[in-house]
Amino acid sequence: MKNLVILVSGSGTNLQRIIDTIDNGEIQNAKVSLVVADRECYGLERAKNHNIETVLIPRGKNFSNELGKIIPENIDLIVLAGFLSILKPEFCENWKGKIINIHPAMLPKFGGKGMWGHHVHNAVIEAKEKESGATVHFVTSGIDEGEIILQKCFEITENDTPETVAEKVHKIEYEIFPIAINKVLNNITI
Repeated sequence: MKNLVILVSGSGTNLQRIIDTIDNGEIQNAKVSLVVADRECYGLERAKNHNIETVLIPRGKNFSNELGKIIPENIDLIVLAGFLSILKPEFCENWKGKIINIHPAMLPKFGGKGMWGHHVHNAVIEAKEKESGATVHFVTSGIDEGEIILQKCFEITENDTPETVAEKVHKIEYEIFPIAINKVLNNITI
């Protein structure tokens, strides 16, 4: 059984999708061992509702150090699921190849510092992009610069707003995140 640590900052909808797809076998041979949040959020409640251990580490300059102290040695993958804090480069290096993130855009476009949530969708609309989507990638010391594992896009129409783009991105996230996690955990080629 492969062990996952999920990092959250918000409502935990991607966390719920991960839990559900482990339960239905879409993500094979895995369990969520720990959910860590950097702020009070509903993601912690979702985890507790599934009897998953939770830890709250307040965001700040010591977050990465505190996180490093509580991650069990037998963890196979750390998954950032709507996690908004930036991990220190040393932490990323220590867990190289074992940390993944989902980003609400088609990286390498619209990535980097400040590019999260509605900021991304606003930037996509303002740039008059023809498409957007979601990307699952490995986490490195460079923000949103890690190797792409899986991404999927959709066409943006002239009627799209940042809100409609966000809705479409969420649907794609729910589709590709479990596939990417299963791929990384079980060395599956897509």
